[in-house]
Amino acid sequence: MSALLEVRNLQVRVEEREILHGLSLTVNKGEVHAIMGPNGSGKSTLSHVVAGKPGYEVTGGEILFKGEDLLKMDPDERAAKGVFLAFQYPVEIPGVATMTFLRTALNAQRKARGESEYSTPDFLKKVREVAASLNIPQEMLRRGVNVGFSGGEKKRNEVLQMALFEPSLCILDEMDSGLDIDALRIAADGVNALRSSERAMVVITHYQRLLNYIVPDFVHVMSKGRVVKSGGKELALELEESGYAQFEDQAA
Repeated sequence: MSALLEVRNLQVRVEEREILHGLSLTVNKGEVHAIMGPNGSGKSTLSHVVAGKPGYEVTGGEILFKGEDLLKMDPDERAAKGVFLAFQYPVEIPGVATMTFLRTALNAQRKARGESEYSTPDFLKKVREVAASLNIPQEMLRRGVNVGFSGGEKKRNEVLQMALFEPSLCILDEMDSGLDIDALRIAADGVNALRSSERAMVVITHYQRLLNYIVPDFVHVMSKGRVVKSGGKELALELEESGYAQFEDQAA
């Protein structure tokens, strides 16, 4: 079975500072991988480079997605191929209705894949069905994108986008930041509803508590720009007790 995502010996710098020093990671369809590590270990850098966020210079290594060179694709191409990044801090877009935003983005992806675009009635039907399945109130869809949304509502809006776009690879960057337990549980339920044998997820988090709700198949510990240990979900519990200090030496 060929891997969905293969990161091989990735080296990345930002403004003359090397952040990733030879990071490797393989993710297959149907798997949920958690990436944990202290602040500054390079977790978010990895997610941004996979999604194609500007400002990062790849100085070595490669990223293959479904066997293709991901680094040669523009961000919109990556999205159309099935890469989705849920941001740690989703931005507000005043003046753009959530429904308009979702329809424009979804139809742009369908067009890029050579699929027919959704008509307004078909789109409305689909959004209502997906929103209902995720317990997202219709009222939320009528507001500007993330405008006036609580942290929990912003994360649920990201999960709604994920459910609509049906990506093959979902990257959740510190999804739990700023959420109380109730909001976290609702967002995690939405993510769990999207787990499937055809979709892989990479969950980036600082804390083990998120992994009580989104239980991973694999846990990787990052320190100083590379993966220093991998294991099963029990590794996250071990980290909760002993912290990250033990890995600082391994990364040096």
